[in-house]
Amino acid sequence: MDVKLRIHRFVEGRKWIQDYTVPLTTGMTVLEALTQIKEKQDPTLSFTCSCRSSICGACAVRVNGNAELSCEMLVENLVKRYDTTELTIEPLGNFRVIRDLIVDWDPKYARIKKIKPTVQPKQEFSAETGCLQSPADFNKYKKYAGCILCGSCVSECNKNTLNQKDFLDPFVFVKAEKLVADSRDRSPEEHLKAVVDAGLWRCFNCQECTAKCPKGLDPAGAIEKLKAATFRYKLDDNVGARHAKAIYDDISESGTLDESKLNIKSEGFFAAGLRAPMALRLMHVGKMNPLDKHPVNPEIDTIRSIVKHAEAASKEEE
Repeated sequence: MDVKLRIHRFVEGRKWIQDYTVPLTTGMTVLEALTQIKEKQDPTLSFTCSCRSSICGACAVRVNGNAELSCEMLVENLVKRYDTTELTIEPLGNFRVIRDLIVDWDPKYARIKKIKPTVQPKQEFSAETGCLQSPADFNKYKKYAGCILCGSCVSECNKNTLNQKDFLDPFVFVKAEKLVADSRDRSPEEHLKAVVDAGLWRCFNCQECTAKCPKGLDPAGAIEKLKAATFRYKLDDNVGARHAKAIYDDISESGTLDESKLNIKSEGFFAAGLRAPMALRLMHVGKMNPLDKHPVNPEIDTIRSIVKHAEAASKEEE
């Protein structure tokens, strides 16, 4: 069986899609197919790769609109998944393309500096004694050390697609959570302050970064952990944190959301007042009545029990 690969090309400002046909063999990866094209059909095709063992992250591309590590993704599995022998391969999204499937990582690396990306040892440590920690403390953040900087999470991040200027890349938040959770660091609030300023609460919570991470690191979960940590370190004086707290208070107190007061609690009276035209439209169509008494869910005891168990589970996880 032959497979057609429709590859997005980009050379010196010119873009086009070029079709190549390769014979499908058992165990062939996307990277092997690309290598075969470069060696036997078109030496001008450009892409990046290194370890071929799912460790370096250099070979990530988009296949049929989804980020994949090309060295581990089998072509036969993609053919079965999409039920087609025609696959479209393009560079990762939300990156500047340099040539063909090669993207520019320099701006992404530069953004890591915003979170102060190094551990600042506590005063109790020294060059003689080292920076020892218990296995339990190490386990709190060790999985985040598995990030291979492949860019898959960035490629599929809807917030990055909308606007990268006011939001960091998901892998940067993963790095930040690793630092905040590290018991050896003397000032986790510095990393937290940096991620809050860099758009922590602007995450869309679409879960695409977690769904596409080839290492199962859950960047979306790391972002949620960082949000929770901002409350512990009293860095919650912002719209996003107040919005989350308002929702939590409503659910805990009544089991339902009081949407007529949610903006006021989140943004304050003045900012909420600027949304008066929208509020009037909602009132006109019967979607909101600020004069109505906010109802209490008849299952409020069950809801409070669920909240209590969720909080207990979260503490055990920490």
